[in-house]
Amino acid sequence: MSTHTLRSGWLACLALTAFAVGTDDLVIAGLLPAIALDLDVSVAAAGQLVTVFSLTYALAAPPLAVATARVPRRPLLLGGLAAFALANLVTALAPTYASLMAMRVVAALVAAALTPAAFSMAARLAPPGHTGRAVGAVAAGLTVALFLGVPIGALLGSALGWRWAFVAVALLTCGVLAASARYLPPLPGAAQSSVREQLRHLGRPAILTCVTGTVAGSTCGFMTYTYVAPLTRDLTGAGGAHLAPLIAMVGAAGAVGTFLCGRATDRWGSDRVLLGTFTGMVGTSLILAAFALPASVPVWALACVLALWGFAAWGFAAPMSARLLYLAGNAGTEALALNTGGLYVGTALAGALGGVVVAGHGGAAVPVVAAAVGVAALGFMALSVRWFPATAPVAATERSS
Repeated sequence: MSTHTLRSGWLACLALTAFAVGTDDLVIAGLLPAIALDLDVSVAAAGQLVTVFSLTYALAAPPLAVATARVPRRPLLLGGLAAFALANLVTALAPTYASLMAMRVVAALVAAALTPAAFSMAARLAPPGHTGRAVGAVAAGLTVALFLGVPIGALLGSALGWRWAFVAVALLTCGVLAASARYLPPLPGAAQSSVREQLRHLGRPAILTCVTGTVAGSTCGFMTYTYVAPLTRDLTGAGGAHLAPLIAMVGAAGAVGTFLCGRATDRWGSDRVLLGTFTGMVGTSLILAAFALPASVPVWALACVLALWGFAAWGFAAPMSARLLYLAGNAGTEALALNTGGLYVGTALAGALGGVVVAGHGGAAVPVVAAAVGVAALGFMALSVRWFPATAPVAATERSS
């Protein structure tokens, strides 16, 4: 398979699939007040729509990956995209809070099958030596949703109503479906194996340590991102007009990080790049923690550190995925699904733990706690890499599945 394969359109389709899923997952955060007003519920109750999506995804991704392991990849992705578009259209028509909650569960179930399949297809279709950058491109699709898809959806929702944001996601998904039908090549499912054998692969310490590292790493990373507003306010005294550019900059740095770390994974190996991203995440968190000491920090200084932090915090997705694909062998898709579930668990933990920190000590204390979690995650992953090194090319292993 030549490098031309990377330019034939399939990788863009997989990245856009991740972009559509990421936008649908995150856009609702900016629509909560409008949803609460329209459906006559509190903003706190509307916020549970975010929680139920994350929990459903985290719980459903591993068993769905096991259940669909033998399904050929192309029809799985095309069928999933069609179901995802339909789910978003029905979401836009939801007449009550209960029906909207039900549709968020449905959308999460479809997303839980789509995203791991997109990652595994990228790895299996990539030419030898290009697995990391292919996986990084798909991960970048999720990150771009943070600073492009979500703000656009929020603006559309504020201008036309929250329902139109979901219509937009449905139309975007239909576009991705049409492109995927043209450009995605056929790809078989996994070799025949029993559910017990698949679960045995997922229960190996090598896989579980990666997933645990993802939980800890995403807890460290998303704690800072979730509470960037009180963090910015407490460190700089700024907010409002400065906040949106800061968030967009973090998302852009994260997208660059996932792409470049994917390329670095192909060159230096997943283990080295993974530890490098964890080190960068911890180091920048410590700098943010040190910023709490002066009375005030210039906004430009905070912006520079947040950009470096975003690069590392999102950059670890590509090497971690490549490492899992190598260690899991024939159970690569299922391992990625389990790992993605771990990402959502870490996000939920970040929100809960960060909320306690902000309530008790203010936004400036968030990077202190995040750094502590990050140090533990870095130490744990250093041991994991030593115990279970991933030193062989991932592409050859994954293509044999």
